[in-house]
Amino acid sequence: MIISGSFWRKSVVTTVAVGCFVSMYEVTAPAPGARLAFSATAYCKGLETASGVAVQSGIVASDPELLPVGSVIEIDSLPGRYNGIYTVLDTGPAVQGRQVDVYMWSCNEALQFGRRPIHLNVLRLGWNPRATTPTFFDRLFTRPEPPPLPSRPLPLRIED
Repeated sequence: MIISGSFWRKSVVTTVAVGCFVSMYEVTAPAPGARLAFSATAYCKGLETASGVAVQSGIVASDPELLPVGSVIEIDSLPGRYNGIYTVLDTGPAVQGRQVDVYMWSCNEALQFGRRPIHLNVLRLGWNPRATTPTFFDRLFTRPEPPPLPSRPLPLRIED
């Protein structure tokens, strides 16, 4: 069977290959409780995060496709004072993939921090369960949800 002999065979093989690559490439959000290997850097500039909150200690920036804004993570593989629980409240163009950017007040301290390999635990993913991005296949095959029903009927008005 020669694949190059038929346009339809080439089309089928190409479509299957594209479907496989798309399904493998999609970024899947980790489940709460997962322990993941990341790379950590530090930043010090800025007054406000992408979520509108003022910058302060305990905030990290991450790729919103992997760790959406509002996620809570625990870092326990850094030197003593950097270990702890952080909230993802910021994003950035340079923060892509498995990378987190820890906010520090001192720019000298951020420069000394450099880039370090870390392990983090995902304690909560986003603000709510619907904060995760659906995959291509979920968007393709799910039906739209019907509008919610009222919680209780409206009271009847009785006029005399």
